[in-house]
Amino acid sequence: MVLDAPAAARWPGVRPGRGHYESYYLRAVHPTQPRGVWIRYTVTAAPGGPPNGQLWFTLFDRAATPPLAVRVDAGEAVSGGDAWIRLGESTFGPSAFVGQAASSGRSVSWSLRSSAEEQPLEHLPHDWMYSARLPRTKMLTLSPTAVFDGTLEVDGDTIDVTGWPGMVGHNWGEEHAASWIWMHGLAFDNHGADTWLDVAVGRLAPGPVTTPWVANGALSLDGERLALGGLGRRVTVVAEEDHCVLRLPGKGVTVIAAAAAPAEAFVEWDYASPDGSAHRVVNCSVADLTMRIERRGAAPVELRGPHRGAYELGRH
Repeated sequence: MVLDAPAAARWPGVRPGRGHYESYYLRAVHPTQPRGVWIRYTVTAAPGGPPNGQLWFTLFDRAATPPLAVRVDAGEAVSGGDAWIRLGESTFGPSAFVGQAASSGRSVSWSLRSSAEEQPLEHLPHDWMYSARLPRTKMLTLSPTAVFDGTLEVDGDTIDVTGWPGMVGHNWGEEHAASWIWMHGLAFDNHGADTWLDVAVGRLAPGPVTTPWVANGALSLDGERLALGGLGRRVTVVAEEDHCVLRLPGKGVTVIAAAAAPAEAFVEWDYASPDGSAHRVVNCSVADLTMRIERRGAAPVELRGPHRGAYELGRH
């Protein structure tokens, strides 16, 4: 299953009268220190309204908490040329990620590039789900693992990100899930770049009743990609704002993944929906992540990724 253009902007094709949100984002983490960055270019369009853009920048450093967070309005979003999304002079595209933002006396900028060998991950199990109106939330990962180089500038100080592992993602939809969890992990101890976890778990509220948790995503173990979750597989969730444990079933595999970080290492945002409502979201992109992988006929595998996991929890 491969979409023709997984990185293509969706907001230019939204039908009149429908709302829309869309985000391109990246995370990169220091290979050995609990330090990382999360950058998000986002678009929100109320029904019949223009695609208004925002830039989000968060620098995580567990040795100097809390995270440094900057978010600014960035005008109307456009797409084309060398950029999947362009917000003023800030661009996010296949060859580079460049931008700047200033708010509340803080000033940040970034000039990054990435290289990746992994194919995109489509979280939804069928291609038609990405073009149909339902589900209302679409998610895919353009690069489940990547290696970044370039620099960040934070209040005049330069941070070199050469060799930082990370990922590049893309999501969009008509409305956010009622509640969601995103967990991502890479650069696990004693494993290469072809071992990673990327899973989204959500609860929907299409009417007065909220659905059970549904997981979609994958584990790559030494290059073998294993789909996790789906409508027919029950996921177990224990989620608090500073830690989460997921039991994720797949075909012939079960993954128990646990992410945690000190409460002060999380950033808190509100995620706006096209209808004007908002979700409260906490995110730590330098969380500790451990996994136990159980497969039929094989000994369990234990993975550790200190400070190299991402954990996000969103809810009303």
